[in-house]
Amino acid sequence: MFVPIANEPRNYAWGSRTMIAEYLGRPASGEPEAELWLGDHPGSPATIVDTEATGGAADLAAWIAADPATALGAASGERLPFLLKVLAADGPLSLQAHPTPDRARERFEFENDEGIPLDAYNRNYRDPFHKPELIVAVSETFDALCGFRALDESRAILSELRAIDAATPDAQPGALDLLDARLLGDTPIHDAVEWLLRDGRGGDTGEVQWLVERVVHLAALAPSDSAFADVFDTVGVLAATYPGDPGIVISLLVNRVTLTRGEALYLPAGNIHAYLHGLGIELMAASDNVLRGGLTPKHIDVTELLEVLDFEPVPVPRLAPETPSAGVEVFRPDVPDFVLYHVTPGPEAAAVEIGAAAILLCTSGALEVTGSASSVTLARGEAVYATPDEGALTVVGRGELFLATSGR
Repeated sequence: MFVPIANEPRNYAWGSRTMIAEYLGRPASGEPEAELWLGDHPGSPATIVDTEATGGAADLAAWIAADPATALGAASGERLPFLLKVLAADGPLSLQAHPTPDRARERFEFENDEGIPLDAYNRNYRDPFHKPELIVAVSETFDALCGFRALDESRAILSELRAIDAATPDAQPGALDLLDARLLGDTPIHDAVEWLLRDGRGGDTGEVQWLVERVVHLAALAPSDSAFADVFDTVGVLAATYPGDPGIVISLLVNRVTLTRGEALYLPAGNIHAYLHGLGIELMAASDNVLRGGLTPKHIDVTELLEVLDFEPVPVPRLAPETPSAGVEVFRPDVPDFVLYHVTPGPEAAAVEIGAAAILLCTSGALEVTGSASSVTLARGEAVYATPDEGALTVVGRGELFLATSGR
């Protein structure tokens, strides 16, 4: 069964007023439109367009709760393990990381035992699930920070800042010395991040404030042909949005990447990241568990963040798609929660086989999707929920489709 679904974008302050509307061919609300959610997550469950198909259930969460055997299949639990989003960042999101499954379960139960309300400001774990993420760029470029960069690169960035500082009439090398000193120990990135967050958020020495101010000043003086021009430009963007935030300096320690349309990042547990600008199709495990590390007015639990973060330097965590057949790309991360198909049929039909419930979103053109039990026609901006019994799908027409399902 194909069940048409819809939703309204969430108006977080960092969202774009135009990107989602223009991409899906829908009227803009006039407010920032940050994320369009398609799933059963209680924060914004997708609405059912025709409730006769779901026994009167008005949204996906209500239908799955009332009839999980039909909606999910007999052996698939009681919730969708994934959440599909259209994400439009007109400004930087917070630096953040997500827990492992074991950590999420353990700390969710701990906070419950402590009596911390689920909606409390200082609550870290709002559910017992992990939250790995996949983002595919659908704008021409998509900018992000993701994963700690190699220490030699961070030191090279600091060396360039030192050279700029030395050329100024009010050289202040002592500010950069503060960060250098933290990068000399056995756990350099951990030590630097802990110092930046603890001192920069309530510490009384003022050292981090001095460093942040100096880094912002020096980055603005960097030559446009610098090997780290994108890093220094990012410092300026972050400083304009979050003046004085220690996350500005943390960004020097994190990989800076620009995706082009169709390229993807996969962000596993522990990976520090922040989306900066662009439009993407995001697919994640359905969870609210976010440990923030700067660039935000929201709660930051430094101790818990340090437990969750993976401080091992990594290359930019790109995820290349598989191409099992003509017109089909598959982004398959190393978790069972989700798989993302990108379908662009040519003269012949494209084929996708689903073994579980799926969500389909048409992003251009018009397509006919036929499953084992029924068929549906999708135009740009339209979405449907496919029950597991549809099995093997064929897609014909001229257009583009993103299909999210679980990986099992």
